[in-house]
Amino acid sequence: MATTVDIGLFSAWDYVVFAAVLFISAAIGVYYAFEGRGKTTSQEFLTGGKSMTAVPVAMSLTASFMSAVTILGTPADVYRYGAMYSIFAISYGLVVLICAELFLPVFYRLNLTSTYEYLELRFSKVVRILGTVIFIIEMVLYTGIVIYAPALALNQVSGFNLWGAMISTGLVCTFYCAMGGLKAVIWTDAFQIIIMVAGFIAVIIRGVVVQGGIQTILNDSYYGERLNFWDFDPDPLRRHTFWTIVIGGTFLWTGIYGVNQSQVQRYIACKTRFQAKLSLYLNLLGLWAILACAVISGLILYSVYKDCDPWMSKRVSAPDQLMPYLVLDILRNYPGVPGLFVACAYSGTLSTASSSINALATVTVEDLIKPYTNLSEKKLAWLSKGMSAFYGLLCIAMSVVASFMGSVIQAALSIFAMIGGPLLGLFSLGMFFPFANPLGAVVGLISGFSVTLWIGIGSHIYPPLPERSRPLPLSTEGCDFILEDANWTSTTNWTSTITSPVTILPTVLQPDGSGRPGLADYWYSLSYLYLTVLGTIVTVLIGIIVSLFSGGLKQNINRDCLFGRQDCGLLDFICCLKSDKQDNIEILEWKSHNGQGHDNPAYTADNLNLSQMK
Repeated sequence: MATTVDIGLFSAWDYVVFAAVLFISAAIGVYYAFEGRGKTTSQEFLTGGKSMTAVPVAMSLTASFMSAVTILGTPADVYRYGAMYSIFAISYGLVVLICAELFLPVFYRLNLTSTYEYLELRFSKVVRILGTVIFIIEMVLYTGIVIYAPALALNQVSGFNLWGAMISTGLVCTFYCAMGGLKAVIWTDAFQIIIMVAGFIAVIIRGVVVQGGIQTILNDSYYGERLNFWDFDPDPLRRHTFWTIVIGGTFLWTGIYGVNQSQVQRYIACKTRFQAKLSLYLNLLGLWAILACAVISGLILYSVYKDCDPWMSKRVSAPDQLMPYLVLDILRNYPGVPGLFVACAYSGTLSTASSSINALATVTVEDLIKPYTNLSEKKLAWLSKGMSAFYGLLCIAMSVVASFMGSVIQAALSIFAMIGGPLLGLFSLGMFFPFANPLGAVVGLISGFSVTLWIGIGSHIYPPLPERSRPLPLSTEGCDFILEDANWTSTTNWTSTITSPVTILPTVLQPDGSGRPGLADYWYSLSYLYLTVLGTIVTVLIGIIVSLFSGGLKQNINRDCLFGRQDCGLLDFICCLKSDKQDNIEILEWKSHNGQGHDNPAYTADNLNLSQMK
């Protein structure tokens, strides 16, 4: 297979399979739009009426995490750098444990719709608005690139229409988000995770058959140095080591699962705290399964192309195109199956984009509109649908802008890490440090964001030294076709020279030594995974120092905003069940006492008056 030049394009059946996935996703949105006709409240639309159970929410959490950038990028990363990426399995376990036991109890007890409502309850309106605006900017940029990046990779390899893919994906997401709300998003995510796994399994089964068994793949990977799991080098400048992945990866994904609206909104939509915790732990199984599929696919990539690298032989123009190239190579005689993998990649795009659109609509309505208007629930529901449509179209527009921005994928992921760290630090400051005050929160957030932004921009102007992120050896010695140019220089971020069949080692294209500041070799070369760690630590430390020097917390706060009040212990599901029962009793008592329909247990009689908290 390594010598194939003409791998063909999509067949009619491939387009049929892809169209079917989009149609079913849209149909789910239509179903929940009609199913919820009599429930015209914004809470029903944005949170599913807090009636969801663990299994679909767990599938949605996994699907939301798995963007097409991950589906295409992870196997390519394993192909180029080895199976070290599988150590993220440890990070995922720690992330789920931290989120389920530390962050979930606080958010669920407060019964929030928007995560950033917490920032006003704990600090002030200024902190809430600041956090909301940063989140909106982050997610619009990221979602636009999530829509554009896989469309570009698949277009250049398979001939799949670029603009048709981008616009159809964006419109379908916008349609079912605006029609069906959170319930539609969760159930389409559940359907899409099945498609993702099916696409991976099709590639793995065919790859194993083509290579003559899994033992061949493992042997090739071993002798090609791809089974490099245990690298305990503590150097923080190395791109991936055991420590950067376990420590940095844990902080990075805690910033997403712990405080990011698109993820938190799902598990707090569960009808009980037990179901919410269970959804996170079940989601962990899904994360491990997807990670295993992606790593195995990367090893298959190396086994198939170990002697004739498609990138070095100019069969593809970017590493993200390796996976679709493999699919069209080994599955071209199976009509519809390449389309299944494209559906797999676009299911990742649909799930990520729909999660972002729904979260953006939620924070806009709950944080920027509802507190400052007296609109009825029916009008808020229609406004929520309108905001979903608006953000869907905005993200499509952003994907079009991204097509003119050149290399934006790595920049977007870096921005995601840069913003996630300071926001994680801000929420941690509020939950775990009772004396932290609004001034400390604002100064800490700005300080953390400034440091990560400084390093992030510097690392793109002055890329890390070659030895910090050098890929493993690649070869073209097995290619039986004549390269069009025996000596060539890549126009991408890599350069290579191919003379005759020989094993080559790509190096990172660097500026000449002149004008490169001393910080570039150390400060700007910090592993991208440590950006979130640094942002979190700086935000918390500066927030603590400023809070202490400004006299600490001077006003009363709702004690439910702090971690520790009746919070369940590790995996203590019995405690969760008891807490759920108690919360329900408190809700009924509050309604009875006040004669109102507010169902937030944080506002019971034993707490401070609502006007004191806001």
